[in-house]
Amino acid sequence: MRPEDQLRATSIGVGHWTDPVARTGCTVVVLPEGTVASGEIRGGAPATREFGLLDPTASVQTIDAVVLSGGSAFGLAAADGVVAELETAGRGYPTSSGRVPIVVGMSLYDLGVGRADIRPGPLQGASAATAAISGEVQDLTGAVGAGTGATQGKWGGPQTMRDAGLGFHLIQNDDDVWVAALVAVNAFGFIGAAPSDSIGEPWDPSAGQNTTIGLILTNAVVDKLVCHRLAHAGHSGYAKATFPSHTAVDGDAVVAAATGSVPNHFHPMWLRAAAESAMTTAVLSVA
Repeated sequence: MRPEDQLRATSIGVGHWTDPVARTGCTVVVLPEGTVASGEIRGGAPATREFGLLDPTASVQTIDAVVLSGGSAFGLAAADGVVAELETAGRGYPTSSGRVPIVVGMSLYDLGVGRADIRPGPLQGASAATAAISGEVQDLTGAVGAGTGATQGKWGGPQTMRDAGLGFHLIQNDDDVWVAALVAVNAFGFIGAAPSDSIGEPWDPSAGQNTTIGLILTNAVVDKLVCHRLAHAGHSGYAKATFPSHTAVDGDAVVAAATGSVPNHFHPMWLRAAAESAMTTAVLSVA
């Protein structure tokens, strides 16, 4: 089964809004009800929304959607449109006054390419969410959505910077359990580079204009603490594929979400290893 078909079969939708001229966009992943999630930030310059509730000790266990967006902190506004669309669809955490959609957002800095005055906002988030809520799984790789203006290799300055984008990889075991990584790579470091004693001085290290943001997905039945460990594994994947990784000018963040569709009879460490491998491959695929 193709990866996009496996996501559809698990009631996961993926939609994009893309502006190839302004070189920015957003990606919305709508998850089935009851999806458990956690996450972790390791970069020094993050732009995120609702990350506090992903802490394993927080009372809310499930989320409805994840938004990856360009536009730096401006791009976090795309999640407002996603919340509105999910409310219309009757989704959200039940409260005494109605359902409240739980939407986690992560943004990367792409204002330095294309046009800085055009960023994903509520309308753009709503457009991507509409496609995802309908069950579409749009392109999982390339210069689309949050990956439209993503670049890598900025450690050496403009002369070493290269286009990056959206990457994806899925790993499945013999028990029909799968783990996948979807990532928008906008790294200060180099993709696929090995550590070297001859690495030069970073170019303009004060500029927090980077950030790799990603999502680990699995159809396994796991709890929030295991999701937190899968997020750790996602960051290990960043570190294997990017050098240097998790710098002070990257806001690297990972959300890990488990739909609970298939019982997992494998050791949880298999899930962690698969998450690390999937993220490593997904990041490397954009180079």
